[in-house]
Formats: sequence, structure tokens, C-alpha cells
Amino acid sequence: MDSGLAALLGAAIGSLATLAATLVNGRAQDRSQHAQWTRQHRRDSYAGYLSALHDRDIAMDAVLNALRPPVPDLPDVEAKTVRFVTLAREVHRAGEVVILEGPASVAEAAARITHASAALSEVMRRLAEHARAGDTTSRAGDLALAAERERALYQTIKDFRLTARTALGHTD
Repeated sequence: MDSGLAALLGAAIGSLATLAATLVNGRAQDRSQHAQWTRQHRRDSYAGYLSALHDRDIAMDAVLNALRPPVPDLPDVEAKTVRFVTLAREVHRAGEVVILEGPASVAEAAARITHASAALSEVMRRLAEHARAGDTTSRAGDLALAAERERALYQTIKDFRLTARTALGHTD
């Protein structure tokens, strides 16, 4: 083989190797960018969900505080309940995005929040119904149960944060 042909063959092999390396690096970069894009969308959905939960929880506290007096101001309770329900719908919408973005562990943590929220809402509804009827017989027990369920709800939110951080790759 003459030196010109050897040089041409060497250049062709070098070009093919460079092309292959470029393709491999390009695919790795694409995967990395896609993973970053996915992480960012998940992070945004988790942050939106936590923000909606925060707003709803402030409204929930307002309802519970309005129900605490021996004779609650019913128009005030109703107004605060309407706000709470509106914000609860926002939590539901934000939760749907969390479920869509995944992963399953985060969706399950959000489902536990939904369950804990429903358990507390049940007690709040009962307190409001009894206040409207002027029935105070189970008030002390319902207020204690509401406090217990509120603590359980906050724990599930705390667990959600940890699960979401783990899903986003935070290990500290």
C-alpha cells in the first residue's frame, strides 16, 4: 500500500471515529438536557402544589379559628369556608399536575395528603353543621379531633416535601 492511500485510509478512519464520538456525546447531552427539563417541570409542579397547600392551610386555620368560640359568628364561618373550598380546589388542580409529572412515590405522597385533608375537612364540616344547629354536645371532642387531624395533615405535608426532594435528586 502506498503512503498516499494509507494517509487517506487513516483520515477516513479518524473522521469516522470523530463522527462516532460526536454522536455519542450528542446523545449523552440530549439525555442530560431531557433529564434536567424533567427535573425542572417536576420541581415546578411540586412547588406549585406546596404553594397551593400553604394558601389552603391558611384558609383552613381561619375556618378552625372562626369555629373555636363558644358561639361562632356564622356569617364569618361561612365566608371563610367559601374561601377554604375555593383554595382546596386549587390544591386539587395542582395535585393533578404532581400526579402527571410523577414519579409514583410523589403521587402517593400527594394522595396521603388528600386523605389527611379529607379527614380534617370531615371534622370541620361537622363543627360547622353543629354550630349552625346550635348543638355544642360534641364540640370539645370535635375540636380535639380537628387538632389531631391537623397535626397528621402537617406530617403528611412534611413527608411529601421529603419525598419530592428525593425524587428531584436531593440527598442531603
